Amino acid sequence: MAEISTADHSVSPPRVRIPRSYNAAHDLLERNLGAGRGERIACIDDRGSCTYAELARRVNRFASSLAGLGLRREERVLLCMLDTIDWPVAFLGAIKAGIVPVAVNTMLRPQDYEYMLRDSRAAALLVSQALLPSFEDAIDSIPSLRSVVVSAAPGSKAADAGGKRVDFDALLAGGRDDFECADTVADEPCFWLYSSGSTGSPKGTVHVHSSLIETAELYARPILGIREDDIVFSAAKLFFAYGLGNGLTFPMSVGATCVLMAERPTPEAVFLRLTGEAPASLAAMGKRPTIFYGVPTLYAGMLANASFPAASQLSLRVATSAGEALPKGIGTGFTERTNVEILDGIGSTEMLHIFLSNQSGKVRYGTTGKPVPGYTLKLVGDDGHEVGDGEVGDLYISGPSSAAQYWNQREKTRDTFQGIWTRSGDKYQRDADGYYTYAGRSDDMMKVSGQYVSPFEVESAVASHPMVLEAAVVGSRDADGLLKPKAFVVLKEPSRATDALAQEIKAYVKDRLVPFKYPRWVEFVDELPKTATGKIQRYRLRDREGFTG
Repeated sequence: MAEISTADHSVSPPRVRIPRSYNAAHDLLERNLGAGRGERIACIDDRGSCTYAELARRVNRFASSLAGLGLRREERVLLCMLDTIDWPVAFLGAIKAGIVPVAVNTMLRPQDYEYMLRDSRAAALLVSQALLPSFEDAIDSIPSLRSVVVSAAPGSKAADAGGKRVDFDALLAGGRDDFECADTVADEPCFWLYSSGSTGSPKGTVHVHSSLIETAELYARPILGIREDDIVFSAAKLFFAYGLGNGLTFPMSVGATCVLMAERPTPEAVFLRLTGEAPASLAAMGKRPTIFYGVPTLYAGMLANASFPAASQLSLRVATSAGEALPKGIGTGFTERTNVEILDGIGSTEMLHIFLSNQSGKVRYGTTGKPVPGYTLKLVGDDGHEVGDGEVGDLYISGPSSAAQYWNQREKTRDTFQGIWTRSGDKYQRDADGYYTYAGRSDDMMKVSGQYVSPFEVESAVASHPMVLEAAVVGSRDADGLLKPKAFVVLKEPSRATDALAQEIKAYVKDRLVPFKYPRWVEFVDELPKTATGKIQRYRLRDREGFTG
């Protein structure tokens, strides 16, 4: 029978003990029931709320029903659902049954979903009704796909399609309240996430059962200081590695409450949650989130929005940022408005969550902080040797939450997972105090006048201009064919775009950086191309320039 993990937090890093016989879903649920937290609110969504006891019952019902669909141990199910209570029910239910959920981005194209269904050889699709149209053309053409479980909109049921389509609520109704978890082990595949990657096909990133709780014990408890009485809200969705920890693993590891939001995280929608005005179940409790997880693009949009709430309207004690390095001005601006620090950090799909982070009371905006205790980092130069302080190098990580492999991608697996080390694909610089500063993606770095230039460093300088909302910097060729920085700029007031302002921005940056780093060209644009997580897609801007090298 599966056992529960334990952790000793009297030492740093914490000593985490995960037994061989182990099921991640069983651990996250039973630790709360065993601690008497069954009647505490686990999740709140736009439709209502769910206690830990009710969540455990729903998970058991879902897990016990999967066998009735003909699903077997170790088979994959594609999970493409909006952030509602049904999401953790499906994710944890599959894991408890020994079935492997493959959580995917809800904002992709039909051809992307077809690729993932075929690549994972998914035996079932778990999908929100609103997202079903993106799968309609593929459902009958995927040989492995036997069932489609539809999480319907409130008050409606999913229509049957030749016996293949099943209503989520109906499936739960046919399940059992009690279910003994599958006899999984800590090191076996538990779930997949597809890496977004800037180019090429996405890679199925395989994580084992032990990874989830490792991130909670190493990051959530020591760095965030998450507690049972916290209410957490993540703008990053559950299908992201970052969001999965934020909204599921971390609160469940201590019995806290998570606020889920199905809609797109606009500043206005986020403000309603942070002030406790929505959803209705949160408003009825008269409480507000105490931990907020965002991304740099969202923080910038929030600060630029006239509806930004007063500090007195918030109950936040900590905020985090990941996905892309947080510009200094955004961090200081948020703290000035809220009296709350943003703990900027970096994680990855491959490492599951944040392994390098600023810490409360020790924040240095403009840096990504120091290694999270329990993770070891190194910076490697072009010659394969570690670089010293003040030098730029490729970031490698060693830690217990690393993925096992990329599914059916042997060469990419070998390139990324090198013994105990995972190659991040990011370049960093470490100062004498041990703080790490982001220097761009390895494939985004520019060599100007024989020296590395970080796009992020130039972007940060451009974005600090009072008229600039956002900026992205890529390499472009001058008349001599030499690589120089070019800035694509989104203005706070687009009507102010003039050649004179472009020259002003160039001079402004030149005053703040060494001369060879300033952008030789400034192009005003209405918006920047981004991934669903808010990361700037610099490769698309490079393509516009006809430059790919």
